[in-house]
Amino acid sequence: MNFELPFIPERTTRPRENGMTMVMDKGLSLREAEHFLEMSTHYTDLLKLGFGTSFVSNDLKAKIKLYHDHDIRVYLGGTLFEAFIVRGLFDEFRKLLSDLGLGMVEVSDGSIHLEHEDKLHYISELAKDFTVLSEVGSKEEGILIAPGKWVKMMDTELQAGSWKVIAEARESGNVGIYRPNGTAHVVLVNKILAKVRPEDIIWEAPQKAQQVWFVKLIGANVNLGNIAPNDVIPLETLRIGLRGDTFFDFLPEEIVGDMRP
Repeated sequence: MNFELPFIPERTTRPRENGMTMVMDKGLSLREAEHFLEMSTHYTDLLKLGFGTSFVSNDLKAKIKLYHDHDIRVYLGGTLFEAFIVRGLFDEFRKLLSDLGLGMVEVSDGSIHLEHEDKLHYISELAKDFTVLSEVGSKEEGILIAPGKWVKMMDTELQAGSWKVIAEARESGNVGIYRPNGTAHVVLVNKILAKVRPEDIIWEAPQKAQQVWFVKLIGANVNLGNIAPNDVIPLETLRIGLRGDTFFDFLPEEIVGDMRP
């Protein structure tokens, strides 16, 4: 930090197991990535090359190397995994990960129907050589999954070898753990948290209101994902109570007095 200020919640430091920020790169140029890293490296843990953007982006290997040089773990969007699987190209996908020098992979089934046993097989196979993130939930609006099923899928995917499970929301933040208007499915989230350790979950939260909600619910060191590059530093201020939305959350009541609006 640039100066001293009391009553700032303690933040974990990289490499983190919790309090992680996962950023979605939806097509930054190499120069844009350099500018992003200049300000946000220390607050960024994971970098997802969103959906299938790695297929069409210029300077792919150079950008992956740039992120790796800043100790940020990079992986391809789960949609690309699904694009290979639906074409019967699992071995080719594994080779691609190795060719790109990636040590992390996302396994998802948000766009295709995949039997859960098959998904667990892919997780366990990839976990032999890579750190696996597995995503739970559908990308389709209106598809509701019972809380018990969410919990069971998360549990079994962690047991199969996933390092963390990702609670689906898409980059829009209006499916999965959220309603179409972007507000959280509160009962669903609370039932998940009653059974699955919060440090094992990355909650996709692309919208500011969603980030605020999870910081208030879980605290400064909640794992949040699908964060836009320009939102990393604003999110960090939310985490430590230096933005209006969480300003009073970490201050002791005895010093707040009647200053709360």
